Amino acid sequence: MKSILILGAGGHGRVVAETAEACGYEKISFLDDHSETAIGKIGELQQFVKDYEFAFVGIGNNRLRGELQKCLEKAGYKVPTLIHPAAYISKTAEIGVGTIVEPKAIVNAGTVVGTGCIISVGAIVDHDVVLGTNVHVNAGAIVNAGAAVESCRKLEAGEVVFGYGSK
Repeated sequence: MKSILILGAGGHGRVVAETAEACGYEKISFLDDHSETAIGKIGELQQFVKDYEFAFVGIGNNRLRGELQKCLEKAGYKVPTLIHPAAYISKTAEIGVGTIVEPKAIVNAGTVVGTGCIISVGAIVDHDVVLGTNVHVNAGAIVNAGAAVESCRKLEAGEVVFGYGSK
């Protein structure tokens, strides 16, 4: 049985859980410091390594997500890349570990997505884009061809980032 432990049981964590389920994970549990549905606190992640081969950070804060992903890797978890079956990913795109690509999102040809990113529902990341680590491309945001987005940046819903010198 494919199992995954998700850090964070809030809104983004629940989206991660549904995406993980769509990707074939059968046993899905949360660690969260403020949720009654969680099986433990985030600080207890080391205790669950034997029960969960995979773990994923389901927290929206970009910097914290990056720090927690390093903790998961150090503890011995495998951190997957989660790509919802209803997303489109070009065969020439590169997606870093710990990144989630949500339903109806597009990542086009030649794009490089760093580790720990969130490509939210309906977001478009066009061709030849470079996203740094822990970037969040929010729902419906568009990153135009050739753009570069610095690490830990959050693009708000509907925001457009221009590339190739466009304005």
